[in-house]
Amino acid sequence: MKVRKAIIPCAGMGTRFLPWTKAVPKEMLPVVDKPVVQYVVEEAVASGIEQIIIVTSWHKRAIEDYFDHQADLEEHLLKQGKTKALRQVKRISEMADFVYVRQKGPYGNATPVLSARNVIGDEPFALLWGDQFVWAQPPRLRQVLDVFEKEDVVGVVAGMRVPPEVLVTKGVCRIAPYKNQEKVHQLLEIIEKPKPEEAPSDMAAYGTYVFKPDIFPILEQLKPAKDGEIWLVDAISKLCQEQMVLVSEIANGQFYDGGNKLAYHKAVVDFMLRDPEIGAKMLEYLKEKVK
Repeated sequence: MKVRKAIIPCAGMGTRFLPWTKAVPKEMLPVVDKPVVQYVVEEAVASGIEQIIIVTSWHKRAIEDYFDHQADLEEHLLKQGKTKALRQVKRISEMADFVYVRQKGPYGNATPVLSARNVIGDEPFALLWGDQFVWAQPPRLRQVLDVFEKEDVVGVVAGMRVPPEVLVTKGVCRIAPYKNQEKVHQLLEIIEKPKPEEAPSDMAAYGTYVFKPDIFPILEQLKPAKDGEIWLVDAISKLCQEQMVLVSEIANGQFYDGGNKLAYHKAVVDFMLRDPEIGAKMLEYLKEKVK
């Protein structure tokens, strides 16, 4: 079953990056010369997604403008003979069919998924967070889709094995063997940020999911947790009790979190070092600073 659509929630307030995020969405934080959300979109498109549904809020217009067609800018670049920049700008709006939905409902990361339900319809869909991505080949989402398209299951979650100090910051998967496969596991539940001694495995859920629309009735029935928010992990754990959900263990992946200050700046350094124009000079600079 081909998956054509992906939801990318981008409605959060980004309080960890204040005061920058008072006016600029955290998803628009630059990693060298592209915002974080573009890396997320590129992962989806490289995995075969055709329609991107970005869930926003009133202070996220910059995201909509960024992926829009900008005729004045393109005309200016054409007149200036800046063909490379022109190709880069045009490609942004042509990568996919972009749809924007305003988030409605209680706070929590399950709300943007519900907000996009009418656009998804009766199709399966992918879900990726707008402020984090994984650098992997093949792309993380493609690895998840390969499992989803092969197996007759209701959902697949991306997973990565992590050390104990990272587990306490993630949703941790309780897993069971599946058909003697080494990198695919049955998901029994997700436990959000467990204590080290309570972690059911070393497998953390890593920000990409593929679901059939069966998850929507469960999302609609979710009740707010003690913090007043509705959480996707609660819906996934409920779905696991009713139908088969799998974990696809991501190979060769490096996770980058644009919602965390230290992790974000590590991503910037990594991608600067990879950049063919500035990588060598940046390496020299860093070596000098270490001295």
